[in-house]
Amino acid sequence: MEDIKAYIESGILELYVMGDVTPDEKLQVEEMAAKHPAIKAELDEIERSMELFAEDMAVEPATHLRNKILNSILTNLGNDSSFASKDEIVKDNVVAIATPKTNIFYKYAFAACLALLLASIVALVSMYNKLQDTNTQLAAMQLDKQHFANQVNLVNGELQVFQDASFKFLKLQGTPHSPSSQLTVAWSPAKKKVWIDMHSIKMAENDHSHQYQLWALVGGKPVDLGVFDKTADTTADMKEMKSIASADAFAVTLEPRGGSASPTMDQMVVIGKF
Repeated sequence: MEDIKAYIESGILELYVMGDVTPDEKLQVEEMAAKHPAIKAELDEIERSMELFAEDMAVEPATHLRNKILNSILTNLGNDSSFASKDEIVKDNVVAIATPKTNIFYKYAFAACLALLLASIVALVSMYNKLQDTNTQLAAMQLDKQHFANQVNLVNGELQVFQDASFKFLKLQGTPHSPSSQLTVAWSPAKKKVWIDMHSIKMAENDHSHQYQLWALVGGKPVDLGVFDKTADTTADMKEMKSIASADAFAVTLEPRGGSASPTMDQMVVIGKF
């Protein structure tokens, strides 16, 4: 019985389950398990423990990391020439076992370190991926928050236009160049603010190379109030233009994208005077 106990405690059964024995050792373990129920029971228990451990620690790493790590493990474990085998003799059901060599401890330690390293790498990769996803979500939330704040500011500005009695509303009418065009301008001389009504604008859509430019006529001289686009996907109700305190009239011309220093008179589409 002591011989059977010593055989079990030698570590050969664990190495057999891990597939880390020589062909002779493998055959010997199988013969011993067939002869001794205690050894067979211990072998089954080790296999179940290994399976449960593998299931608990199982984490699916990224494909390129998994291949790289497994190749490294196979390279390190593939050469067992540095580990001494055990000298065991089976005779008349009595097992004679040489004193366990310290190399067995190093085998266990090496395998445990590799398993721990693999688990740590997988955990770090998983944590890094989650952190990247969180950063992406935070960036998207910041953009949504900024967009919402811009929308709120725009709506507040539009409400002030309609609630503020200092604003005057002037409907610019089409010119002979574009007789069906119309645009409403809201202007507050006291606050020097100018808005245009994009919701009810009646003007042809401009192409990518051109933009509409709003002008204020002051003492017969045109003053640039900024450019804007009229496209099919225009969603804003109002658009704030450049400030001006005094104006005799307002007009819009079609100019190259970015605007011009002076209006192109034959491209004037709407005009209106107070």
